[in-house]
Amino acid sequence: MKFTLLGTGTSTGVPSIGCDCETCTSDDPRDKRLRVSVLVEHDGQTVLIDTSSDFRQQALRQGLRHLDAVLITHCHADHIFGLDDIRPLNFRHGALGVYANERAWRDIRHIFQYIFEPTHYGGGLPQVVAHTVVASAPFDLSPDFHVTPLEVIHGRLPVVAYRINDFAYATDLSKIPPETLEQLRGLDVLVLDCLRVKPHPTHLYLETALAYVEELRPRRTFLTHIAHDFKHERDSALLPAGVQFGYDGMVIEG
Repeated sequence: MKFTLLGTGTSTGVPSIGCDCETCTSDDPRDKRLRVSVLVEHDGQTVLIDTSSDFRQQALRQGLRHLDAVLITHCHADHIFGLDDIRPLNFRHGALGVYANERAWRDIRHIFQYIFEPTHYGGGLPQVVAHTVVASAPFDLSPDFHVTPLEVIHGRLPVVAYRINDFAYATDLSKIPPETLEQLRGLDVLVLDCLRVKPHPTHLYLETALAYVEELRPRRTFLTHIAHDFKHERDSALLPAGVQFGYDGMVIEG
């Protein structure tokens, strides 16, 4: 199994517009963070988690030519606004299966009404086959590509984390419910939300992220959804063994 972090930044991206802080002016490419998404390749399948608002740029940089499915965590702008950019893949390979929970589909159908209720002709429309996921109800994308949607809480919003075999992706969360914690044990790789050092009402921050790592004890943890408060080289010293800051383009073999 292969995971490529296409984006590891918070909703504003890093650098942030108009900011001249040490991270935003850094020359380290690991401090250049597009909005979060990850590409998962396994058992002949190529699956994207979230069509971030930087998806076009990410796909071009990755040389992406095909997708088998898209998994959506939730419908905030930085995670979904790249949905229209699946069209070139549709042109070549037809409609694409998109998986999201009922709440996300309600918002997606509202934001992208033109996809589901087209009112004009001319130009291409994204072609999606909608699948509704339910927390703790697993499904298979291939014989050895097992997906379990799991509920985590982002402030007050239920968000979908995904466990794929022994890999889990849990971004945009402030709390992991007890039943989800039990389903996140025994992981090889955990990609986990960690916005900044200071507390935040809707995201994990350093102390809370590391507390979950200590409880779950995955073999390897990579932090994502990172704001400009963290500078990669400077702040890596804050992390214990087995935990790293993710960075755009990082490839994780599982």
